[in-house]
Amino acid sequence: MHAKYAVALILALQVSMSLCEVPQPDQELVKKYEAYRTTFYKRLLNAYGKLQAAIAPVIEKIGDDQHVMEDMQANPQVQAIAKVARGMAEEINPLVEKARMAALGVYGHYLRPHIGQYLSDSIDQIKIYLDKFMPAQ
Repeated sequence: MHAKYAVALILALQVSMSLCEVPQPDQELVKKYEAYRTTFYKRLLNAYGKLQAAIAPVIEKIGDDQHVMEDMQANPQVQAIAKVARGMAEEINPLVEKARMAALGVYGHYLRPHIGQYLSDSIDQIKIYLDKFMPAQ
């Protein structure tokens, strides 16, 4: 009876150890992801520029109260919060990059053979509409 428990424990440990090994992503997958991410950021910046241009007249009317913004920027508490936020972003960035590469590795190893082509086709279809309504340039 104890041998059955020992075998079950060994098998459970082997499964848990195999799940701890995260495969490395292919370079081709990383390049494709980086290209998609760069294009997405360009789209966001372009949309932000258009939004900023659209609301500029409203901001100019509110701009008469500019001393409020200057007071906030001079406030030591606001400066401390901004400094902490910058520090946290610098500390978290390597962890986010490591998690991103791990997720790409898991996707490339386990999911891409099954859903990779479907996902690629879906992204290509979505790009048509994004190019029309939210271009990258």
